[in-house]
This record gives sequence, C-alpha cells and structure tokens, in this order.
Amino acid sequence: MSRATRTARESSKVAAASNAATRAVGLRESIEDKIATGAFPPGMHLDENQLAQLFGVSRTPLREALIQLSSMGIVIVRPRRGAVVADVSPQRLFEMFELMAELEAMSARLAARRMTEADQHALMTAHRACESACLAADPDDYYHKNEGFHCAIYAASHNGFLAEQAVALQRRLRPYRRLQLRVRNRMGASFNEHVHVVDALLRGDADAAAERLRQHIIVQGERFADLLVSIARLRASPAALSVPPSALAPAI
Repeated sequence: MSRATRTARESSKVAAASNAATRAVGLRESIEDKIATGAFPPGMHLDENQLAQLFGVSRTPLREALIQLSSMGIVIVRPRRGAVVADVSPQRLFEMFELMAELEAMSARLAARRMTEADQHALMTAHRACESACLAADPDDYYHKNEGFHCAIYAASHNGFLAEQAVALQRRLRPYRRLQLRVRNRMGASFNEHVHVVDALLRGDADAAAERLRQHIIVQGERFADLLVSIARLRASPAALSVPPSALAPAI
C-alpha cells in the first residue's frame, strides 16, 4: 500500500470520526431541548429504537449522545435497563437552585467591577431581546433570550472557570427554569427583576447587583411551591413512561 493510499484512508477515518462526533452533539442538543421544553419530562424512559426513529439516525450516535447527557447529569443511563430523564427530589432541586443563585450572584459581583464597554453593549442587547420576548408574551422565546442574558453576565465577570460552572448548572436546571416561566405572571416579574439587575451592573454597584441576581434566581416560598406543582403535572403525563407516539416525526 502506497503512502498516498494510507494517508487517504487515515484522512477518511478522521473525517468519519469527526462527522460521527458532530452527529452525536447535534442529537444531544436535540434531546436536551426536548427535555428542557418538557416534551421529555423527568422520569421518562428514553427508548433507543423510538429515539432513532424520531431523529432518523442509527443507534451508535444516539448512544454517544445519551452518554454525553449522562455525563451532564441530565440523563441517567442504567446498565441493561436503558436511559431515563434524570429526576430529582424537591430537597435536591432546592439545593441546586440555592447553588445556582450563589454562582449567579458571584458572576454579577465580578461583572459590576470588571465589565467593559463591549460587555455593557452585549448585556443591553440581551436585555432588549428579553424585553421583546416579554412584550410578545412568548415564554419559549423569552426562555432562550433569558439564557443569553445570564450568559452575558457570566462573560462580563471575566472569570472563565466560574462561567463554565454556571453554564453547566444552568443546563442541568433547564427543564425546571423553563417551567418557572409558565407560572402565571412569572415572565413579566422575571423581566422586571432583570431591569434592576441591569441598573446595578451599569452603575457598578457590586453588592446590589449580586443581591438582586441572587433573589432573581433563588426559589423559595410560593415560587418553589408553584414549581413543584408544575413538575407534578409533568410527571402525571402519560409521556413519562416512554417516547409518546405523537412525538414521532419523519426522519430529519
């Protein structure tokens, strides 16, 4: 075998591996989005055959996607029993939101001291995007714009490790944070809280920015009770048992 042939074969293998990795990432994001939207609720069994049919893929990249989701804590893969969407107890959920509130507060405190003009521009762009979604009364669009708003604050903290940890926990809490926005009047209240956070950040008031963002994230009292009711409704759905037939669509 000539050197040129070996090089071509090696290049082909590298390209194939790269394509497989790209497919797995795309699948992971698609499944993660369905979990975040509640289409795949906590406790739902993820049948590989049904998922392969739903997304029009083979089981190899699908399994890789599930492994990635498992490493993120979003899916639990059980030997010889398949995968399920991760579920958490109310106590564990409260603890996660408690930590998220502190990570966000630290991000805001650092951002108030360190943000540049470019950071301020990015923050205001994200803030206006949230306002547009809020005025349109579109909770799904607001949810996505809200993620951008918080990521703008992480970036403005200029602490890469903190941003990585905040994003990781944010992704783990996606299904629950999205449910919060479906509680009556929560979207408008959320945006009003953003207004106060932005004001403190632009004034460079680190203490106020940290406290306002902490209170924006923490769930307790009525807010936590509302969230638990929303989760209970999802768990009561027949979809919690397997991929619902209605979710199956032509291969894409």
